Amino acid sequence: MDEKTGILEGINSPEDIRCLGIEELNTLAGEIRQEMLEVVSRNGGHLAPSLGTVELALAIHYVFDTPRDKVVWDVGHQAYAHKIITGRRDAFNTLRKMGGVSGFPKRGESVYDAFGVGHSSTSISAASGIADARCLKGDHFKVVAVIGDGSMTAGMAFEGLNWSGERKKDLIVILNDNEMSISPNVGAMSSYLNRVMTGQQITRMRAKLHDFLKTVPGVGEQIIKFARKAEESLKGFVVPGMLFEELGFQYIGPLEGHRLDRLIKNLQNVRALERPVLVHVITKKGKGYRFAEEEPSRFHGIGPFDIATGKSVVADNCTPSYTEVFGRTMVHLARENPGIVAITAAMTGGTGLDRFAQELPERFYDVGIAEQHGVTFAAGLATEGCVPVVAIYSTFLQRAYDQVLHDVCLQKLPVVFALDRGGIVGDDGPTHHGLFDYSYLRSIPNIVVMAPKDENELQHMLKTAVECGGPASIRYPRGSGVGTLLDEVPESIEIGKAQIVREGADLVIIAIGSTVYPSLEAAEKLAGEGIEVTVVNSRFVKPLDRVLLCEMASSFKKIVTVEENVLMGGFGSAVLELFEETGISGVTVKRLGIGDMFVEHGTQAELRKQQGIDALGIAKAVRKMMAAC
Repeated sequence: MDEKTGILEGINSPEDIRCLGIEELNTLAGEIRQEMLEVVSRNGGHLAPSLGTVELALAIHYVFDTPRDKVVWDVGHQAYAHKIITGRRDAFNTLRKMGGVSGFPKRGESVYDAFGVGHSSTSISAASGIADARCLKGDHFKVVAVIGDGSMTAGMAFEGLNWSGERKKDLIVILNDNEMSISPNVGAMSSYLNRVMTGQQITRMRAKLHDFLKTVPGVGEQIIKFARKAEESLKGFVVPGMLFEELGFQYIGPLEGHRLDRLIKNLQNVRALERPVLVHVITKKGKGYRFAEEEPSRFHGIGPFDIATGKSVVADNCTPSYTEVFGRTMVHLARENPGIVAITAAMTGGTGLDRFAQELPERFYDVGIAEQHGVTFAAGLATEGCVPVVAIYSTFLQRAYDQVLHDVCLQKLPVVFALDRGGIVGDDGPTHHGLFDYSYLRSIPNIVVMAPKDENELQHMLKTAVECGGPASIRYPRGSGVGTLLDEVPESIEIGKAQIVREGADLVIIAIGSTVYPSLEAAEKLAGEGIEVTVVNSRFVKPLDRVLLCEMASSFKKIVTVEENVLMGGFGSAVLELFEETGISGVTVKRLGIGDMFVEHGTQAELRKQQGIDALGIAKAVRKMMAAC
């Protein structure tokens, strides 16, 4: 067989791996890792998690009769090997490219993707639903949920475990643990030892032995210290198993996640069971690529990089990102205001709060993958005079909608929501675009909703938010700022005050956030064609500048609103509602934004062009309105 193509060239479905021996599977695992490296180094993606689950993916598809047996991958950023061996090998080079293979499992992409994912901690609940549906239909197939140790920290994962264990349905949960060191497989013995160690007789005996050893000169204390260490180590093996057993799952593990022979044998044994089972598998994040093993967090989600050095391949751009500006401003404001605290949900670096965490650790909280808890925790802090800033990606704040509404806004508590990755995020696709926050936040009473046109305005809005005395949100996009100069000192903005950033006599564009500069660019293009456009930077989705916008409606009979948000209930809708409330008529309004759809993956530029909210699309819409005179 050709050395370059190797075994992988002949793998088009799980059927092709089930006839391989262990040595061939080990060779295949190496080839899959190489394929991942080559593609992700060009396209970017979630490399370290997927490198760590190659053997696990192979073992699952080797043992289980997929796609008849259903496999649900939690989040899905560890499922690249799964994609490669389930008929997407030839298309894998299009990973995260527009029109190509998605970075996450997606039901419409393959019959092997049993459930669409992108947000964490959903796998056990989804798999439980699939298992119950199987029983209702009188069918017989296995259901497997693969969940990482990080995802297991979320409350939803434990809700799923609690429900599934009590139901006693045939369900297999594989816990992919890439944070612990590999421990001996103590299996059922661990449960027995735990029961013995906590029994009254052994407890009394241990106390008597402890008292005796304290009387032994010289060595007694050393023996006691050794015994404590040994006991703690043994508890480390025992307690996870006991927890899952109490929830109704038969606990198996921990298993070495990179030993295919043992994985396959154990999963074959598990497949024969017909009850809730939790299989604890220890893997190494970044396995097989030195740089990813050494820096798993950096390679968790990474852009293009050089394989030989592990260094990122980025354009020479000294413009700070919105995330960086947010992080710097947070530290600046917190030094001035001792009441400011920062909260994030397992995204310290992603939200730019790493510097805050280092410099003000006593005022920083990472609540883990628990957005609901994070928001209500912030509300509790706010009742005692703190000013919590909750930094969560727009798409993930959706998970805490009820807490924003009920625990923060209903009580008018001064909690600030800093929504990174607002709008189109690009390659991660529909599960990660932040295209709904204008709509789902502006419908809630008492909250101020803002969006800066650039990074300088972001720092002023953050200052405004922490001083407004009530709930406030700021949404800003992924990536670099526009390159504007940053004022040395952030200043508050008058809440609800928009600004005219360009004047023209023919038509007005009312833009918000990331669409302001494209609107200005469109206006410049149109000026060359003899069409003069006024551009308004609304700055606020709620409250709107009622005076200025009504003046615009009186002066111009043609208005275009632009937003990087769904049109339903969004910024443009807010403008129309204002005109209806104030009795303004005879005005033609064209709303530009995202239609009634989920936007697929692609670069930010590609998707903005596709949705008609880049400069070319805005100019085209204006020309069409002017031609309709």
